[in-house]
Amino acid sequence: MERLNRYGQCPAYRTKDGSEIRELMHPDVHGNRNQSLAEATVLPGAFTRIHRHHRSEEIYHVTAGRGRMRLGSEEFIIETGDTVGIPPGVPHAVHNTGDEPLRILCCCAPPYSHDDTELLDDDAHHSSGPAPTEDGAQ
Repeated sequence: MERLNRYGQCPAYRTKDGSEIRELMHPDVHGNRNQSLAEATVLPGAFTRIHRHHRSEEIYHVTAGRGRMRLGSEEFIIETGDTVGIPPGVPHAVHNTGDEPLRILCCCAPPYSHDDTELLDDDAHHSSGPAPTEDGAQ
């Protein structure tokens, strides 16, 4: 198993939530055991589908761009440098509200699995109110 993964050798694929993912480190490929690290890319104007993971805790770290995050019943702006903790079972989604790709490092423990991803009803989880302001208020 490879312990070094070069970015240019990571094929991108679509996850259930609609984001483009590059697995930077995953046990199925790289030999690590307890977590996975991926980069998600959401293009300007695009969004991920609201979803949750029953087992995995996630940490999102925004490396480029700007967007709006839905986390449970909260909605707030995310931008380069922000880090968000997502507990298991909490519905979440992101919407790229900027004009450049939104890039997010996603760390999952236990490692990401399609089987652990449940898509939820968009209408029940997306707010229909105004977008949050710079400080996250609506």
